[in-house]
Amino acid sequence: MAEHKEKKRKRGEDGGARPKKKVSIQTPSQPQQSNILKISSVRTAQTCPPVIATSPGLCLPSNVKFQAYTTQQTSGSRRSKKADPHTPNLLLHSSSHSKLDYTAKEEGPGGRESHLKHYIGVFDPKLGQLEVVEAKKMAVRGVVRAQKPPEEDVTERQVSKTMSELRNNLGEAFGTKKAKKALAAITENAIAPEKAIANAGGNPQKLSSSSQALMESINDVTMGMTSKEDLQAAADAAKPVPPGNFDAQEIQDVYTAEELVGSEILSSIPIKDWQGSVGKPINMFTADRLRAIREGPNPVHRLRTLRYLDFLITFFRNTAPGKERGTRRIKPREKLMEAMKPAPQPVIESIRRKFSANGVLRKFHTDLIYTYCCALAAILSNYSFDTSKLRDDLQLDERQFGQYFREIGGKVKNAKGAEKGTHVQVAVLALPLEFPKIRYQRPRGR
Repeated sequence: MAEHKEKKRKRGEDGGARPKKKVSIQTPSQPQQSNILKISSVRTAQTCPPVIATSPGLCLPSNVKFQAYTTQQTSGSRRSKKADPHTPNLLLHSSSHSKLDYTAKEEGPGGRESHLKHYIGVFDPKLGQLEVVEAKKMAVRGVVRAQKPPEEDVTERQVSKTMSELRNNLGEAFGTKKAKKALAAITENAIAPEKAIANAGGNPQKLSSSSQALMESINDVTMGMTSKEDLQAAADAAKPVPPGNFDAQEIQDVYTAEELVGSEILSSIPIKDWQGSVGKPINMFTADRLRAIREGPNPVHRLRTLRYLDFLITFFRNTAPGKERGTRRIKPREKLMEAMKPAPQPVIESIRRKFSANGVLRKFHTDLIYTYCCALAAILSNYSFDTSKLRDDLQLDERQFGQYFREIGGKVKNAKGAEKGTHVQVAVLALPLEFPKIRYQRPRGR
């Protein structure tokens, strides 16, 4: 079967050839205008050439005035081989700004545009001539006047250096990276205003304009930041500690039973059985203090405070570990009333509301019970007592009890015991109170 090959048609067979160029039609009334410019001259200024200046990264004010400085090119320079040896090097400088110095320089050999020449053209529309003048391409840089590196004084180099300065110089020259980093940190953090004032003859050095601007910006940024005192006050307010008058002049006015317990709750506590030597506390600390308080001054008020402490210890000892870690669970209401008998219902409900939430004691409530017991024990023991019996009631060791007693501003110390080779822990609450401070841990990597 023969294959049929279609012959392609040539372009010229379609019709007449199209013109490759457009023909411009000009009417007789419209004369032809010439678009050709005639360059009259191309010259190079010998003394004051025009300047094409750029200011990368700067916003130059319109009223800046520059002073021009020129130097003749040396015959041996790389630039003189390509440029005209009669053209001088040009430098522009301005110090009219209050804080900055501006300097304009030409690009040296090896620059991005060092192989280019720049020209400025002046066109005369009447004559239709263009005059071209070679210009200098320059870049304007700015530097803060107060932070320019000062020239080294000869007299300062002759001053003898101390041993620490010599040691630091050796460390910077031959030390490891870690040692050099430590020396740099010491230099950055060496802020000694007293020494600076002494070196200045008793008159502190005034800050420069740039330093003042920096300090003002820092002040604006840190204005809303929380101070160290505010952080300490917020931490103290969130701590599980009893309320007190920490500005009091006498120690007995710092923590009072009325403020810790409440006047109404305190007056509703029964003490008749304790006054007649019939009842006896079930806790070791309150049982040890009962006789001394009953026979001492103001027995009614102090016995009610002692019984409230006994109720509080009994309330804590009748709790069991909760479902969540670190929590304790309160017994049902009927069983709790039976365990705290003869405590009235208002006293039991007051303790439940203050030291628990929804029948659960969390760590905050447990710590609050410990600090309340420490404050009440100090009030009932004339602000100094042996902690052994109270620690046994609360099931705390010496370290834990000392930590809670310090939270209310007290101190703990060890004293010699009755038996040889033994010691007892003594808790003392006295003015001035000393509370634990917040520890500020330095971030890693600095």
